Amino acid sequence: FFSVMLARAVAPGGRVYAVDIAQNFVDASVQRARDQGLSNVIGVVNDARSAHLPSGSVDLVFTSDTYHHFEYPQSMLRSIHDALRPGGELVVIDFKRVPGVSHPWVLGHVRAGEAEVSAEIEAAGFELVERLDFMRTQYFLRFRRR
Repeated sequence: FFSVMLARAVAPGGRVYAVDIAQNFVDASVQRARDQGLSNVIGVVNDARSAHLPSGSVDLVFTSDTYHHFEYPQSMLRSIHDALRPGGELVVIDFKRVPGVSHPWVLGHVRAGEAEVSAEIEAAGFELVERLDFMRTQYFLRFRRR
């Protein structure tokens, strides 16, 4: 969903890397774009430690409901930091994890709350530039590469 939307936004000269650890998800993102006449989505299968993007190759890394899956957050964040151009941004949308408020599935599935996520990202060389609270069950954080 987001790959197609972002591909339209950066067309005709920009590229979108659809990155996932699962080949079938990457293939589906690329195919969905092709089905809509977009040829600027490039599929990348990554691993648990790296996004596998070239150094200095992107302006924005956007994650939605995936940060909590990072098994090695510091390694992945180093990879993302390296992939971003100077001044590049990282946007993280993920589930609010609040005991007594969040759904039990979230509490059992999501490894860290917003404060811990922010601390991990800031420790990896990013600064928080915006926090939006417009979703009931998720938070939106925008960081800039230092």
